[in-house]
Amino acid sequence: MKDFSITPKEMVASFWQNRKLIKTLAKREVVGRYRGSVMGIMWSFFNPVLMLAVYTFVFSVVFKAKWNPASDSKTEFALVLFSGLLVFNLFSECVNRAPTLILANTNYVKKVVFPLEILPWVTLCTALFHMMISFFVWLVFYIIFFGQPHLTILFMPVILLPLILMTIGITWLLASLGVYLRDVAQIVGIMTTTLMFLSPIFYPLSSLPQKYQTILYLNPLTPIIEQIRASLIWGQAPELINFGIYILLSVIMAWLGFAWFQKTRKGFADVL
Repeated sequence: MKDFSITPKEMVASFWQNRKLIKTLAKREVVGRYRGSVMGIMWSFFNPVLMLAVYTFVFSVVFKAKWNPASDSKTEFALVLFSGLLVFNLFSECVNRAPTLILANTNYVKKVVFPLEILPWVTLCTALFHMMISFFVWLVFYIIFFGQPHLTILFMPVILLPLILMTIGITWLLASLGVYLRDVAQIVGIMTTTLMFLSPIFYPLSSLPQKYQTILYLNPLTPIIEQIRASLIWGQAPELINFGIYILLSVIMAWLGFAWFQKTRKGFADVL
């Protein structure tokens, strides 16, 4: 039985060598999701517009919520909340699909020449596409209500890098586990819902007592959400030391997930 390399070099090489295939499959998946609908791919634009409108109404009109007590803006809370959801939605879209990723593509498993390890990349690229659309909606609303955004918005791709690495690592891990343990999909669904409420998305981290803030920082999404908000809303650059630590841990997570996937993929065909 063929052994698959688990080295970090192979992880990077696999992505680079198959980048055109990943692009093609991701494009097909995005188009296929909206095939047959009247508005087609335009739904990827209208969905975040609708959600942002709902958040603005619910939190600014119904609950009269304010992220910053000193601000009277009715839309600030919705934009701050939506910026946190950009991070969470990217993560949850990949992680929730991961346990059934191989099960949904069994035809690829039996093709020896097909690089199964790229399937999580395809899912990630699809999620990134939807995130870009949502970010564009956020940016339009921000410009309408607050004017020119901060230049620190340019840090966003850099801040997202550790999130991307961590997400792809977890996706590799769950995609493999989902083949052998079918209950993983149900467990992951519950965990991502729990993680959403244990992330500072609907409330500022500073509103919690210090001991709970420390606990929430164990959530891997918390630093990214906080840094994205600081960059997009408050005009603050990321803290280099914290960012360096986080990206190092994310690289390790990505490699561990890849190594696990490569080690266990030999048994996929037998199980399926």
